[in-house]
Order: sequence, then structure tokens, then C-alpha cells
Amino acid sequence: MVEYTESTPGGEDSTAAIIALEKHALELWNDGNPDGFIALSSGDVVYMDPALEHKLVGREALKAYYDPIRGKVKIPEYRMIDPVVQSVPDAAVLTYDYEVHRDGSAFKMHCTEVYRLNPSGRWEIIHTHWSFFQPVR
Repeated sequence: MVEYTESTPGGEDSTAAIIALEKHALELWNDGNPDGFIALSSGDVVYMDPALEHKLVGREALKAYYDPIRGKVKIPEYRMIDPVVQSVPDAAVLTYDYEVHRDGSAFKMHCTEVYRLNPSGRWEIIHTHWSFFQPVR
């Protein structure tokens, strides 16, 4: 099981902490392990992904979605591009572009994560939204 430490709300510390949490979860994900994102997600997380027809609600639904692909995701190279954290007391929004390099091609997605500081002082994801990168032509 993946565990995460406490952080202080708002400011530079929360920005660095949230980006570090997300990067750690991405590192695990890129090696086929969704536990980083599962551990970061609140019990009432809402998850939106273009691969899904409907949103998922709750950590258990997210876990059920991730379990069949556990061990199947292998991403040798990725980039978290221009992460931005916008904070208010006890909440923060992280946005970034996610770029994957695999089999000689690149694939990009946009990601938005809404984090809240739970009563025990741990940042947790309450909303995830992935969308495909579609350049204007």
C-alpha cells in the first residue's frame, strides 16, 4: 500500500507537495501500478476519463476500473508538462499536460486534479479529469 505524508495548506509548500504526490503516483502508474492514485483518492472521488462513457464516483469504483489494467501499463518515458497548482485554504487545483513516449510515438493528454486537505492533514484527490490533447488544425 502507498502512504502519503501530511502537508501544510496553501503556499509554496503545498505546491511542491502536490506536484511531488502526483509525480510519485505517475511513476507507479507508468510501471503498471495504480495504487498511487488509488491511495491519493478520497472515498468520494469523482473520476472523468475520455475512455469512459460516464464518470466514476468513489474510490471503490476507481479501484474496480484500474484493477483489470494493473500490470499492463508500461510507459518507459513521460513528461509532466507545465504543472500549475492554484491553492486556497484546504484545497488546490493541479493542472498539467501529460506526454507519453512509447513505441516511437508521442501521446498527450490534459489532466486536472482537485486536491483537498483532509482532517488528518493529508492531501487527497477529490476530482480527476483527463482529456485528449487535440491541436487546432
